[in-house]
Amino acid sequence: MFKNILKGLKSYKDSFKLIKELKLWSFFLVPMGISLLFGACIFLAIYGLSDNLGRFIAGIWFWEWGKETFTDIATWIGGLAIAVLGFILYKHVVMALSAPFMSPVSERIEKHLYPDLHDDIKHRKTSNTEQLMRGLRINIRNLLYEIFISVPLLFLSFIPGVNFITTPLLFLVQAYYAGFGNMDYTLERHYKYRDSVNFVKKSRGYAIGNGIVFMAMLFLPIIGIILVLPVAVTAASKTTLELLRERKMLVQREQQQLEQSHTPKLES
Repeated sequence: MFKNILKGLKSYKDSFKLIKELKLWSFFLVPMGISLLFGACIFLAIYGLSDNLGRFIAGIWFWEWGKETFTDIATWIGGLAIAVLGFILYKHVVMALSAPFMSPVSERIEKHLYPDLHDDIKHRKTSNTEQLMRGLRINIRNLLYEIFISVPLLFLSFIPGVNFITTPLLFLVQAYYAGFGNMDYTLERHYKYRDSVNFVKKSRGYAIGNGIVFMAMLFLPIIGIILVLPVAVTAASKTTLELLRERKMLVQREQQQLEQSHTPKLES
């Protein structure tokens, strides 16, 4: 697992160079705009709603002593909760809406890096609408799973001592589902929905490695939100294509071994 996470991280190397070489920036303009708009909405929500949520949480403190301190802590907790849930929504909304623009990017990378893979394998032909619906289906599924796992971890992270474990786990959960979405832009052409889910489950380390950088970039003001999709999708495409090629070669070897086992041996 750890080795695969490192491979997912290393896939970001030369991403900008590949984007420039294949002239992919034009494909990213709309997704970057969606990302910037939704990211701005999250920060506005944190700024505008954390005080209100903090006062609501502080209502459980019935005593006068320590009221102000508890309200400050509750405001911080409210802001953190909005941020975590906001970024969970951010990933899946932006990824789902960007699906029709990301599939052509992945295909260009495939033709450039692995022309044999692109030419030898029969791809699924889908329209922009089908790509959008596929993106919505994948990301709604991932959103529900992520919320189901993240909400308990979020509450546990407020417990001193326990948060040293739950906070990194919360980050890794978000990273996994970010990487999942980025990998599916390539898998969409090769596999149906259920097969793609199974593929990523078997490649969790690669998805987490890709998602770690994705999540880290979101902490960079403005520039991170703008560039996160182009860089992460390019890196995920490289990783996923490498895995698909390895699987293709494995299948070919198995077929050759099967053919050899059925070939009658000549008697000497």
